[in-house]
Amino acid sequence: MLQIISPIMRVIEVPMLALQRMLGTNKIAWVFLLPNLILFGLFAFLPVILNVFYAMTGGDNVLLEARPFVGAQNFGTLTECDNFLDPNTCREDKFWRAVWNTCWFVVLQVGFMVGFSLLTAIILNRDIRARGFFRSVFFFPVLLSPVVVALIWKWILQREGVLNAFLDWTGVGGYNWLVDANWAFTWAVFISVWAHMGFYTLILLAGLQAIPRDVYEAAMMDRANPWRTFRRITLPLLSPTMLVVVVLALIKGVQTFDEVYAFTGGGPGTATTFIIQYIYEEGFAGAPRLFGLAAAASLLVAGVLVVLTLIQLWINRRNVDG
Repeated sequence: MLQIISPIMRVIEVPMLALQRMLGTNKIAWVFLLPNLILFGLFAFLPVILNVFYAMTGGDNVLLEARPFVGAQNFGTLTECDNFLDPNTCREDKFWRAVWNTCWFVVLQVGFMVGFSLLTAIILNRDIRARGFFRSVFFFPVLLSPVVVALIWKWILQREGVLNAFLDWTGVGGYNWLVDANWAFTWAVFISVWAHMGFYTLILLAGLQAIPRDVYEAAMMDRANPWRTFRRITLPLLSPTMLVVVVLALIKGVQTFDEVYAFTGGGPGTATTFIIQYIYEEGFAGAPRLFGLAAAASLLVAGVLVVLTLIQLWINRRNVDG
């Protein structure tokens, strides 16, 4: 194998050395970064620019040259409300129902996700029997496809599903979990936490293991109780990792789509319709396809995520400086 690779590398070495002499040692790194920068610009930066153009044009034609310029009309349509707390007073009531559903979902999902992930990480960080097995068990749902997760739980929770079969067997009686709006939303939060908790547990576990052991030994020598040790040592030293987890969970929560869409389809009614589903239906599944409205909604979501992330980073910087 080396007999084949060595001549090839010697051939490549000649132009690379010439390029290094021409550009200098510091600039040669850009040559290696250029392919990735081109791909990033083509598949990430360019779509964002196109999205801005679509948000400022109207009609249902996909070609930009065939779309009339409407300025901020799409943003005005989305934000035209008498009372933003009451979606019925809004011109795009479905958009605001999706916004409020997403807000409640993010608050509940991120709160439970961070709380359970932290608790699980603390337990798995202890010297318990079969610790490696339990770590694998908690991380396993992360490896499943979101659609697979949704179909598994739909099979469990449907009217003739496993859960109702068990409840009928115990004499409690089954229930239409996916027909009740409150229960459908509750199960959507539960399934999301169940499916993604292992990922954030792994991050927090790495953060816990990075805390020096001698700090805890000093706390033991001072006879600090477990709660005081957790509050005074673990939480402050784990706060940078917690910030990462909160930001990632927040972004993931706002972008929730595939699991819930495969699980409930956004129903019953609009009980589990979230903002990404609204964007998808307006831009790709509806008739006519309102690409401009969908693009404007996606830019509003992106702007909110940027603001929330900056606020969290500012809070973390204040805590560090303080």
